[in-house]
Amino acid sequence: MKPLLSLLLALFGAVCCLGAQLSTDTLPSPATIDSLQARIDRLERRADRWDRLRSRLPEFSGYVQLGYEYDGNTSSFLIRRAQFALAGSLLPSLHYNVRLEFASPQILDACLDYRPLQALNLRVGEFKVPFSIENTAYPPTKIEFIHYPMALLRLMGFADLCGLSSTGRDMGLVLHGSFLPRDGYNLLHYDVGVLNGEGINTWDRNSSKDFVARLSVHPVQGLTLSGSYYWGEYGPDYRRRVRYGAGVCYDRGAVVVRSEWIGGETDVAGGDSEPVRRIDSGGWYVMGGWRATRSLMPVVRYDTFLEQVSVSSTRQTNCTAGLIWQPVRYLRCQLNYTWESYAAAGLSDRNLLSVQFTGMF
Repeated sequence: MKPLLSLLLALFGAVCCLGAQLSTDTLPSPATIDSLQARIDRLERRADRWDRLRSRLPEFSGYVQLGYEYDGNTSSFLIRRAQFALAGSLLPSLHYNVRLEFASPQILDACLDYRPLQALNLRVGEFKVPFSIENTAYPPTKIEFIHYPMALLRLMGFADLCGLSSTGRDMGLVLHGSFLPRDGYNLLHYDVGVLNGEGINTWDRNSSKDFVARLSVHPVQGLTLSGSYYWGEYGPDYRRRVRYGAGVCYDRGAVVVRSEWIGGETDVAGGDSEPVRRIDSGGWYVMGGWRATRSLMPVVRYDTFLEQVSVSSTRQTNCTAGLIWQPVRYLRCQLNYTWESYAAAGLSDRNLLSVQFTGMF
């Protein structure tokens, strides 16, 4: 027993001595440590330079919207939109955005945004006019319906009564900013701008400049109360175009509810005895949607517009029921059924079935 115990103790001592010797032999020398640290420092500097370079590179994005419409008499497949955009930063506080439309080739956005402070920013170029909630906060890839409401289309430069067809955009400059930060949102946001008033990719045709202002209040997260005003003169003969609107929107969690009213005064071509006549127009909508699952959302909307407030027969009312199915992040499928009712004598009501597929990248 004692010889065995002595042998085990001797083996244990030998292993301990060998481990100590190996540990001493494998420790890096101070020169090796300095060399490794220098390599690490060089790699960190390269990573920092790459991060700075990558932050200056533009971000590419875009989408294609393909559709089909059927109204009982006609049917058609169509390419509604095919847009490509790039955005990035020239400096930490200087950003740029360019957006091109290929379905009907044109430049949609081309602007610089200087953001030195949260409360004071300057945007210059061609961009969305800051009027109403839907025009800026709900682009075609986000809005719940295939078509925008009539008041926005007819009074904010989409298919405007004054003849503009500029997707709610114009050229000029806008001051914008937010105040009173809360947890994840700001209580107040403002936009004040000066514009050409002639739409996109077009020089001003008079010496007058248009004015736009919008104030948005967010009492709680997800809730927006908004008021907008637009004053302008368009064309070489300085025809008047005034717009005003108010809206409320709650969009948070599973529920979205939104309503806006937009009114306006527009000088349009008249007859021989009255070359230019002024019409008062107005309309409103209310919509609601429920995100039943992560990929499925039913929506409904009531939308009415009076082209001439003094002539009741110029009213059109649309009632729309829709379904959004978004199985993956970059694919969005929409189905809309719209009943269009016309107050004018001789115009029959219309039933419109619309389908749209949006692929995003």
